[in-house]
Amino acid sequence: MNSQFRHLPSVDRLISERRIKQLERVYPHQLLVNLIRQRLERERRAIAAGNPCPAIDEIVASISAQLRELESPSLRPVINATGVILHTNLGRAPLSREAMTAMDNIARSYSNLEFELDSGHRGSRQSHIEPILCQLSGAEAALVVNNNAAAVLLGLTALARRKEVIVSRGQAVEIGGGFRIPDVMRQSGAKLVEVGTTNCTYGADYEQAITPRTAALLRVHASNFQVTGFTQSVTLEEMVTLGRQYNLPVFDDLGSGCFLDTTIFGLDPEPMVPQSVAIGAGLVFFSGDKLVGGPQAGIIVGKEQLIAKLKRHPLARAVRISKTELAGVAATLLHYLKGEAVEKIPLWQMISASLEEIERRARLWAEALDGLAQVIDGESMIGGGSLPGSTLPTRLVAIGGEGKGKGKNVVQVLAGKLRTNEKVPIIGRISENVLLLDPRSVLPEDDQVVLAGLRNLVTT
Repeated sequence: MNSQFRHLPSVDRLISERRIKQLERVYPHQLLVNLIRQRLERERRAIAAGNPCPAIDEIVASISAQLRELESPSLRPVINATGVILHTNLGRAPLSREAMTAMDNIARSYSNLEFELDSGHRGSRQSHIEPILCQLSGAEAALVVNNNAAAVLLGLTALARRKEVIVSRGQAVEIGGGFRIPDVMRQSGAKLVEVGTTNCTYGADYEQAITPRTAALLRVHASNFQVTGFTQSVTLEEMVTLGRQYNLPVFDDLGSGCFLDTTIFGLDPEPMVPQSVAIGAGLVFFSGDKLVGGPQAGIIVGKEQLIAKLKRHPLARAVRISKTELAGVAATLLHYLKGEAVEKIPLWQMISASLEEIERRARLWAEALDGLAQVIDGESMIGGGSLPGSTLPTRLVAIGGEGKGKGKNVVQVLAGKLRTNEKVPIIGRISENVLLLDPRSVLPEDDQVVLAGLRNLVTT
């Protein structure tokens, strides 16, 4: 037997250590015992692999460090200087002050979430948001769940289980994280019937696939990729006309969803929710945390008869939206209803920011680096599976490359220092051995934090 095992202290020996006793003033005894046992088990495996037994001081220090790590929240605010406005890994859309206030107010107290104040009877949480969505979209009814994948799953499960749903082969898409439309349909119990080819689908393809088992026609917006060259697709108008001919609803999965004309900001056109409703889609699905600019949510608008079936389905409870997200989505949608979305929602503030203002901020950032950086032309991306291939001109702070700071390791070190910035981590992007920081995806109110972090790079 390896003699190193004999040097491992017992649980009782460690729990009696002075520093552990001090920790007992703050933490429960059982928690400390559990951490000690877990640590000793790891050390046993390490010794079995040929490593020496650590000193008691080392074990105690590691337990103290683990407690500090557990106590410190790992989910933290960061500053997104990548230039990807809807950065999925960084939490997508930052919220308006009004949305944050609404969520805070509801989180801190009881609320009339499912209670009618006038009658004193049980109510529906959807009543707090459905009228707003109907006014914005022109739809007869609406329903909000916890994300768009859940919205699509609910729609297909409630209306197409054990039936067929026809979709263009070029729209059987995959979004981030390996999430695929065919997989959602499989989980819903609906059978996916693909028609056409990857690049070309015609109205006749849909019509020839309709059978007595067909439940709906599905359009899926290609929100995260583009197909160019020789292509042909069927318009939503054509699908709705065909659906009416065969008494079939058309489901329109917009992915991002949008209530503003993106072309006025120099972006490619994005399908707008009211347009889909006006054309006649039975159900329209979209996200709350992409181009809507609110908290995570899945939003469904459409025909009252169809929405009513979704509301009654048991799955609706499993995917329902929380009270805090509901409050945030409602506050965000109100910005659109009041015509103030561009001024109040951070996503649209970033998209509409002038190049002159971005230039001014970029130069201030570069000056803080005392000759370490230069300001160059660049492009910002919308991100989050929205507007693929569509970018906005920007000005970037470029660190590294030619001159001071040259070298791959140096650029990586600088990026790492910004990521571990003491106040708020600052996240940039590295391209061709240059660290790039884009002011467009940073709210002006965070500039002082960025400037302090950049000055710290020069002095350390």
